[in-house]
Amino acid sequence: KEKGAVWVARRVPDDCISGHANFPRIHQFPLNDKETTLYSPDVIEFARKQGYFKGKDKDFSFSSAYGELDGTATRGCDGRVWSYFNMFSDGMDRYLPWILESKGEVMPLWVKPEKKLSVGDMRQAMRDHFEGTPMDMTKDVGAGPYKVPYRWRPMTFKVDGKEYLNERAIATQQTGFSFVSQMNEAHPQAMKGILWFGVDDANTCVYVPMYSCLTEVPHEFAPGNGDMLTLSWDAAFWVNNYVANQAYNRYSQMIPDIRRVQNGEEETLDKEVKMLLAGVRDMSTADASAMLNNHSRMASARYLKNYKALGDYLLVKYLDGNVKKEKDGKFERTPEGVCVSPNFPGYDERYYRAIVEDTGDHLRVKEFKK
Repeated sequence: KEKGAVWVARRVPDDCISGHANFPRIHQFPLNDKETTLYSPDVIEFARKQGYFKGKDKDFSFSSAYGELDGTATRGCDGRVWSYFNMFSDGMDRYLPWILESKGEVMPLWVKPEKKLSVGDMRQAMRDHFEGTPMDMTKDVGAGPYKVPYRWRPMTFKVDGKEYLNERAIATQQTGFSFVSQMNEAHPQAMKGILWFGVDDANTCVYVPMYSCLTEVPHEFAPGNGDMLTLSWDAAFWVNNYVANQAYNRYSQMIPDIRRVQNGEEETLDKEVKMLLAGVRDMSTADASAMLNNHSRMASARYLKNYKALGDYLLVKYLDGNVKKEKDGKFERTPEGVCVSPNFPGYDERYYRAIVEDTGDHLRVKEFKK
């Protein structure tokens, strides 16, 4: 009933990384250090007034007071930050009780990584599904026979009256867009800010550089080029969905093919941006802007063309549950020019075992005596 906001802001040390995922991450904070911490004057008083906090000022936790801690908050929100920290900093297992059970030592607001992070590191971090951790989404039966690291909504479900959750990873199918923001004062004026911008699932998108000097949006990313109910083969969103949604069904088989094209696109873009950083330094503002507008436009069109071809390739290669054979970079044909017999990979052993456990002898091959 009162207008306004209560808040806390903390300064992240220059040699550390921080993360935030839809849940208050600041717990206790210094009350008398204006160099590192600022907060609204009534942040503690208002919490007391509302009944959110009782105790001494020094024990006040912003997250505990204003965050709604339930059975999914730490695992679904802080869990993503934990996974990000875990990629770059040792010793994160100590915070697993907090992530999995909301118990024990709370996870810090920042950690010091073992090395300096690159743009490439950040792009890869956006593609995480808890791989190699206790929350690895490819390990349980929900991943199916193709180790799919995705779970469809809703985020929770009930069995026999008990509520369970689906893991909420960094990379997710319902992403509209994501980006890695590269800000560097040492860059030429026209390139001090670069948004490595992608649409749809971060795991399968290509991050295309969009420069702070751009005066036009590349057609492939422009508003009005298709929408959620109108497919457009000129729209990056729809072409990425064409690739991603095929992989959601046959993930372990298709993701190596997607990575090959995705990595190739981004490696080419990294090289081109490096050349542009040297090339535009002595250009006029107008000339630099024109060159960078052209690069974003060209890069977007090239990515879309190659990804549409990737989607077509996946459809042909994995048609009907089979896998086409390839030779010298092409699908293999017989001397008569027709498709050679494809591979029939079937399912993994765990999936077959689950079928037997569910059906017993119903599908068992019967032995008949003559």
